[in-house]
Amino acid sequence: MFSRRLVWPLCAAVLALVPDLAAEQNGWPLVVRQSPPDSPAESVEYLGPLIFSRQARGEVQGFRPLYLEARAGDKETTTFLYPLFVWRTQPGFSEFSFFQLINRRQETDPGSPAVRRLDIWPFYFSKDTADPAESYRAFFPVAGTIKQRFGKDRLTWYAFPLYFNTDKAGMEITSAPWPFVRFIDGGGHHGFEFWPLFGHRARAGDYDKRFYLWPLIYKSARDLSAPEPTVSVGALPFYARDTAAGLISETYAWPFFGYTHRTEPYHYDETRYFWPFLVQGHGDQRLVNRWAPVYTHSIIKGYDKTWLLWPLFRHAQWEDAGIAQDKKQLLVFLYWSQTQHSLTNPAAAPAHKTHVWPLLSAWDNGAGRRQVQLLSPLEVFFPTNDIVRQLYTPLFALYRFDQQGPTTYRHALLWNAVTYRRDAGGREFHLGPLFSVHTGTEQQRIALGNGLIGLARRPGERGWRFFLFDFKRKPSNLPSGASPP
Repeated sequence: MFSRRLVWPLCAAVLALVPDLAAEQNGWPLVVRQSPPDSPAESVEYLGPLIFSRQARGEVQGFRPLYLEARAGDKETTTFLYPLFVWRTQPGFSEFSFFQLINRRQETDPGSPAVRRLDIWPFYFSKDTADPAESYRAFFPVAGTIKQRFGKDRLTWYAFPLYFNTDKAGMEITSAPWPFVRFIDGGGHHGFEFWPLFGHRARAGDYDKRFYLWPLIYKSARDLSAPEPTVSVGALPFYARDTAAGLISETYAWPFFGYTHRTEPYHYDETRYFWPFLVQGHGDQRLVNRWAPVYTHSIIKGYDKTWLLWPLFRHAQWEDAGIAQDKKQLLVFLYWSQTQHSLTNPAAAPAHKTHVWPLLSAWDNGAGRRQVQLLSPLEVFFPTNDIVRQLYTPLFALYRFDQQGPTTYRHALLWNAVTYRRDAGGREFHLGPLFSVHTGTEQQRIALGNGLIGLARRPGERGWRFFLFDFKRKPSNLPSGASPP
């Protein structure tokens, strides 16, 4: 892992070579610093987009695409060659992962015993606690026991697959060897299976399941204590039937032709002709009209989805937490657009996000914040991954537009080589360190070399004055009359 003790002093030395401007310091490609007077955020990039630092509701810094360190309060995330190496720490918790194959986790909450876990997939699993009943070490496939993981209370094996045992809610399944011979016992469960030839498992008043030549012939009954149990029988591929209280579903020449008739707990009728291509269904809050791959329209509990020439075009509409969602996709990811409308405040402007892969991504929150980037090959695949957004996305930013309000926005071309910014303080244009124009309330300024030579004019003055070596400093944040230390 890179050490910030080495990287950041080097960056500071580079920064010292470039003069300090009011809102933007552009010494591209060595350094570009943004310190907007109307924003608490400060961002710095060195060597184009490679080395970066940003402070706003936390601190993010790194060396793209190798290293990232993010801090928010007392939480810290560090990555190297993401997603290969990831470290996460916060009070009472630390975690390390190598590509989700080697995972080390430690919990040290005050007042609770320390818990340490180590996974080396798929060979080693361990958990150390103060309670031996919850601790374990397991070597796969040699021998071991794992507790409270993978949906089971306990998993035990010796010379896997010769012996494998699982326990969940008192039901034990012993396979010797796995998966062919299985013994089911415990918690009222009993059974024997010689997979795939035949098998039987049951529990009185609960269920009874049998199969022969799995998965061709089977019979399963559930909820045996109910007035009308749920029963599934099949002799595939000829016939299959499911029955329950208020339900009958039959399939002929499985899985192609069949029907479903349901009256409880909701009404629904469906007819299948050469499934999954031709399906017609309707009922309570449900509609299926499928002529795949040409056309499919379904409404399931308010989720309205339409396919045209699958997978060419997909359109979906639904409501979630007072927000109306509308999503359109062309070839799943080539074009991806989602719009959100407030149901509680219909007059509010909609928010939307659009991807045209791999050309651009655009985002508008409906409240004055907008962003556009060219190129953008990753955002559509990692829409909620902030590490990818910080570490990889800026490497493709040939052009970026960022608007924070109606009159506050910034254009950047070629990783900040050419920038234009407008805010309450005025306008700034930078062609790297070569040429800059700044128009503000204090003065108008045209400079070469960030102030090496140029022209300036103050408000009320009719003429321009020539200057040499006039490196404009940032405005002082000290109170009126105060002196710097």
